[in-house]
Amino acid sequence: MRIAYVITRSDAVGGAHIHVIDLASALLTRGHEVIVLVGGHGPFTEELWRKGIQFHSMPYLGRSIRPARDALAFLALRQTLGELNPDLVSLHSSKAGWLGRLVGTSLGLPTVFTAHGWAFTEGVPNLSRVAYAVAEKLAAPFCVRIITVSLYDLELALHYRIASPQKLVAIHNGMPDVPETLRAAPEESPPAIVMVARFEAQKDHATLLRALAQLSATPWKLILVGDGPLRPAIENLTVNLGLSGRVHFVGARLDVADILARAQVFALISNWEGFPRSILEAMRAGLPVVASDVGGVNEAVVDGETGFLVPRSDTVTLAQRLKLLLDNPALRLRQGQAGRARYASHFTFEQMLEKTLAVYRECIEDKVKQLGTESSP
Repeated sequence: MRIAYVITRSDAVGGAHIHVIDLASALLTRGHEVIVLVGGHGPFTEELWRKGIQFHSMPYLGRSIRPARDALAFLALRQTLGELNPDLVSLHSSKAGWLGRLVGTSLGLPTVFTAHGWAFTEGVPNLSRVAYAVAEKLAAPFCVRIITVSLYDLELALHYRIASPQKLVAIHNGMPDVPETLRAAPEESPPAIVMVARFEAQKDHATLLRALAQLSATPWKLILVGDGPLRPAIENLTVNLGLSGRVHFVGARLDVADILARAQVFALISNWEGFPRSILEAMRAGLPVVASDVGGVNEAVVDGETGFLVPRSDTVTLAQRLKLLLDNPALRLRQGQAGRARYASHFTFEQMLEKTLAVYRECIEDKVKQLGTESSP
């Protein structure tokens, strides 16, 4: 197969970017042809180069909506995909998904859009939610399949009538395993809590900090991995809450697995989610997970077994659940081991890869059958 991946931006490496890197690397290993088309240059293209994955930087392709630039991006993307003539186009992120579907249809190429969490999910402001739902409903006819990364997102798409059930398929994210040297020791003390997330409106670092401020008498330290526009505000809140000596901002990192291996608790406090890969990374490392019960998070975290789920923005419950773990090394170990077992049985990369390849093959075969039918007398 010759697969073209399209993703909007290269200035950050988020879950969708790692998803593309993992899939592209695996396809190359299996002898398929892969190229990644992405807007601009940055940490993502540096990682593609390091992994030996061919990529092409697309001019004008950017995250913000700018009609003139978006029209130019459409033309550039159409020219490049026309020259490449891939068997299938796999689209990731909203802008790439929109433009890529239009381009693929105009060229007669089968396209698959992977929704890494819908922009009209609960927690997104109401007006934005309506606008995004309308946009996705308009774009849906221009692809042959839509992959959601959680059952929650599949049901959400059906609720908003984004596409027919036949076009939608849920494939949970999966993560490549790590060696035993990168397994955590959650029973060790004093405990370190890690949250891996960009400082953007989707994430709720403030609620986590306010919950931890209630636990000043409990030993802990917090490591915040990531960057983003809201980082200065969170740094200021840390100072105002008197937590400066216990909260460590380490920026965007490529050694997340190493950081998790030295931690005892993982937290992901959010306003909305799809199906976070960072939670799977934590479970893979053998860490208990405390996370907001939003999106498809409860499809990964089993409350009371592999960690705890807390309501969105609930500082009091979050503080209570964190204290349970911080005070009890045996509980951290038990939940961490259960999380590791759940990762191994449900969320390995091999499981995700085989399901994804099956969708790719089905789409390509359908296109071949369609061409054969059209050419028949």
